[in-house]
Amino acid sequence: MDGMAGGDRQAPEFAGKVAVVTGGARGVGRETVALLSARGAHVVAVDLRPETEALPDEFPGVLPVTGDVTREETAARAVERAVDAFGGLDILVNNAGRTLNKPVTDTTAEDWDAVMAVNARGSFFFAREAFRAMRARGGGAIVSTGSYTCTVALPEGAAYSASKGALAQLTKVLAVEGGPLGIRANLVAAGVIETDFLDTFRSDSRAYLASFADAQPLGRVAQPAEIAEVLCFLASSRSSFVTGAVVAADGGFTAL
Repeated sequence: MDGMAGGDRQAPEFAGKVAVVTGGARGVGRETVALLSARGAHVVAVDLRPETEALPDEFPGVLPVTGDVTREETAARAVERAVDAFGGLDILVNNAGRTLNKPVTDTTAEDWDAVMAVNARGSFFFAREAFRAMRARGGGAIVSTGSYTCTVALPEGAAYSASKGALAQLTKVLAVEGGPLGIRANLVAAGVIETDFLDTFRSDSRAYLASFADAQPLGRVAQPAEIAEVLCFLASSRSSFVTGAVVAADGGFTAL
C-alpha cells in the first residue's frame, strides 16, 4: 500500500534518504542529526569537535566525519562517505557556522577571513560536492542555517552579517542552477538561538540572550530543536515547491 508499512503505519518521512549535516556535534546541528535519524534518514555528521566520533553512541547508524569544513577535502570526504556507505546523497544541511562580535574598526583581516571561511567558503565547498552527488541521484535538497543578519544590520557584526549575506545569495544561485536538475536550495534566516555557540565569542552571552528575548514579538529566543524543525521541513518533500527562499525563523524580529 502506498506510503504504508505493516499495513497501517506510515513510513518514516526520510526513509531511504541520505543526508550530510555539517556542524553536527552540537546545538542546531545535533538536533538536526537527531531529527533526520529518528525520521528514517541515513546521516553523515560532520564537525571539527572530537565529540563528533561519539554521535553514533546516541544515534545508532549515524556516521561521523571529523574535519574542518573550510577545507575542500573535508567536503569531498563527507560526501564520498555518504555515497559509499548509503549509495548516494539526497540532503545537505549546511549548518556549521562561526561568528564574531567586533566593531568594524577592530575587525582584522584574520577575523574577516576566519568567519568567511566557515560561513561562506565552507558552505560553498559542501554545496559543490553535494551538487555533483545529487545530480547523479536525480535531485536533492540543500538547506543552510543562515541568520536574520543577512537582511538587517546589527552593530559589531560586519564579518558575520556579510558572510550570512553571501550564504543567502549562494543559496539563490544554487536554486537557479539546481532547478533543472531537481535540486532545491533554501536558507533558514534564524534568530538568536540559545546554544553554547554564543559563549565562544561573548563573556556576557546569557545577558545578551536575555536582551534579545525582550526585543522579539514572541518574547524569547529560539531553542535549537525549533530551528532544526524548519531545516528538516525544507529538506523534506513537504516543501517540494519551495526553492531559493530565505525563510525567517526569528521570533518576529525582522517583522518589527
